[in-house]
Amino acid sequence: MYTAESISKILKGELLQQTGNAEIEHILLDSRKLLIPETSLFIPLVSERRNAHQYIDEMYQKGVSNFVVSEPMSTAQYPKANIILVKNSLQALHTLVAYHRHQFQIPVIGITGSNGKTIVKEWLFQLLEKDYNIVRSPKSYNSQIGVPLSVWQMKPENQMAIFEAGISQPGEMVNLEKIIRPTIGIFTNIGEAHNEGFLNIRQKVNEKLILFMKSDVLIYCKDYLALNECVNNFHNLVGKREIDNDLQLLTWSRKTDADLRIIGVDKNDNHTRIDALYKQEPLFIRIPFVDEGSIENAIHCWALMLYLGKSQAVIQERMNLLGNIAMRLEMKQGINNSTIINDSYNSDLGSLAIALEFLQQQRQHPQRTVILSDILQSGKSEGSLYEEVAGMLEKKGIQKLIGIGKNISREKQSFSKIKSSFYPTTEDFLKEVNPADFQNESILVKGARVFKFERIGKLLEQKAHQTILEINLSAIAHNVKQYQALLKPGIKLMAMVKAFSYGSGSFEIASLLQFHGVDYLAVAYADEGVELRRAGITLPIMVMNPEPSTFDAILQWNLEPELYSMHILEQFEEVVRYANKTDYPVHIKLDTGMHRLGFEQADLDQLAIRLKEDGLFKVQSIFSHLAGSEDPAMDAFTRKQAQLFTQMSALLQQQLGYAVIRHIANSAAIHRHPDLQLDMVRLGIGMYGVDSTSFQDKLRNVSTLKTTVAQLKRIPAGDTVGYGGKWKAKVPSLIATVRIGYADGYDRKLGNGNGKMMIRTKLAPVIGVVAMDMLMLDVTHIADVQEGDEVIVFGEELTVQQLAKWADTIPYEILTGISQRVKRVYFQE
Repeated sequence: MYTAESISKILKGELLQQTGNAEIEHILLDSRKLLIPETSLFIPLVSERRNAHQYIDEMYQKGVSNFVVSEPMSTAQYPKANIILVKNSLQALHTLVAYHRHQFQIPVIGITGSNGKTIVKEWLFQLLEKDYNIVRSPKSYNSQIGVPLSVWQMKPENQMAIFEAGISQPGEMVNLEKIIRPTIGIFTNIGEAHNEGFLNIRQKVNEKLILFMKSDVLIYCKDYLALNECVNNFHNLVGKREIDNDLQLLTWSRKTDADLRIIGVDKNDNHTRIDALYKQEPLFIRIPFVDEGSIENAIHCWALMLYLGKSQAVIQERMNLLGNIAMRLEMKQGINNSTIINDSYNSDLGSLAIALEFLQQQRQHPQRTVILSDILQSGKSEGSLYEEVAGMLEKKGIQKLIGIGKNISREKQSFSKIKSSFYPTTEDFLKEVNPADFQNESILVKGARVFKFERIGKLLEQKAHQTILEINLSAIAHNVKQYQALLKPGIKLMAMVKAFSYGSGSFEIASLLQFHGVDYLAVAYADEGVELRRAGITLPIMVMNPEPSTFDAILQWNLEPELYSMHILEQFEEVVRYANKTDYPVHIKLDTGMHRLGFEQADLDQLAIRLKEDGLFKVQSIFSHLAGSEDPAMDAFTRKQAQLFTQMSALLQQQLGYAVIRHIANSAAIHRHPDLQLDMVRLGIGMYGVDSTSFQDKLRNVSTLKTTVAQLKRIPAGDTVGYGGKWKAKVPSLIATVRIGYADGYDRKLGNGNGKMMIRTKLAPVIGVVAMDMLMLDVTHIADVQEGDEVIVFGEELTVQQLAKWADTIPYEILTGISQRVKRVYFQE
């Protein structure tokens, strides 16, 4: 049991105040993720952009009474709190969890590598859960913060632990090694992912190998030459340095001699048979996957099972049952104006907390429902387990619970404060459920794999057009952080969510941005802002193109209009005066050379008089728009605009008599012209993963537009395809008709060979004329194409920038032109 007193001794910190000795079970690093305040220890971390000490008061008010801080503070403000002062809160977190890890003498599997860490971890759990009570990293918790939160989950009832570790720069793995201290190591592979923080690939391998300094065995593939060389050098060094710790290497290879020598890989009917020699004995496994990544991941798992001494019969049986791993939480439009969040492959307390966070982010529906299966292998008694689950649901404002499984049904009394219903099996629920009972609500579907909750997801999801736009919310969060890292201290961030968030969605994106602490949102028209307000968005929202017909709605929904001319100012002034309001927030647009909208220099004196008159308005910001911040050829013009803006905004601010926020920098200017960050920056298309400069390399792809093959046709040479017979087959050809057309936003200019799509990792040209709902591809050169195959229109490998070049346009037009009939699927990794 941990208390403030015992933790103070572990950390060698100063116990500034002790008011009790309550048990501490949970570590809280993010104030937004508070679930159980009574047993939580809040450790505020400090970064360049944010100091979490500012949330101590909020956490105290919500019932947290245990704090580890790295800044002196007044204890008088928190009379019921235990407060421990340390030099560095992140180091304190690592020290505390490293101490916790050393209390356990169980097999601990540590996994690192460039790809496959999470899949290998989850597959090992599937393969070994019958034999051990296993604790593992939630989702992809493998960072300097994620690893401690994972390892802190270790409890006395656990018989095995599986943790993954990832790093982005040298010096990080030494911290994670002390926290994980794996007895068994797996190095999945090495590649170019996250390479920017290292001098070369060997430095990256050597840094990752530090994880296995104290391990008994390391499993890896010899076929990665740089990895193999570095492992052998590492093995020699460890042997010299620690004679009593003989690190065993367990290798596998498809090319050369190894402990597990792969001698055959046969793919057939969505299954793969893998043959090998192990200790001169022929063995084989079958897995229900055919892609190369899955084959590699399965072999790593196979080697681990052999090391643990599992029988070949058990290995074969379990390998054949390996299931897909949900690497993400998916949010889709559901029936009856509902939203479905699908996490139907696992159910444990850690992943439930993550899913509830995601559900809380989405505020478009006041009603929140959770469909939850039995939670397996928690190690807790059923009574205490489901009391804790009930507490989590209550804290997150869940109004309705549907429990499925015999265990959760037995503990229904724990959920007396929530409207609940219970079913012994998924089949029972599906027999009795009436889909009409689900309306206007957000529904989290959260189940262990054995309950096959994907059937519930299919029942509740709205049936739609098979062309979908996938939006990676984790990638948006990553991109926002990349730009935030460039900002000077104190600079605010306005996020542009106009034009349906550049085609990505409205409240879904705004909810994410609000959760991640942006300061302002901007929309093009008032109706966009009204939709956000109705969905529960409380951030300040600037309306960039206010129309007189929407002024009443702007006032009603507390939106903040951009005023760009005397005419629009006078019209809004009249509405504000009639509504008997004062100090109404507005934003003033200045024209510094783009000549689209904005007040000019000659307008400033009169503008200042009107803004001060009657106290109707309070200017929140003064801003302008750069015409070519991304273009080096326009840098002189950009400087000219910036100089004029500085003069005009200073004059206007002086006449107003109070300070206002000034902003002129857009996405490209944030990094190309850092001197123009001023008081706030506006982040637009860069947030969605598109930047026309070298900064693109730091961004992640956000949107993937995909469709499917509706039909395949073989046509002879000389036949034509599509309206007007614009394309003629020169040789016998295989033609794929796919479910997308210009009504979905696919530009007609991309027909007749100008555009291409990706099927089975190969490009296929668009042939003939693009029709309203369909188009055709020439797939003659692509092997094994099937009806129903996925077709990528743009995404990670085939970028929206490339598509825009083929269409002779810009990415903005492609993204914003995607039709509303295209189903949006949001997911969080």
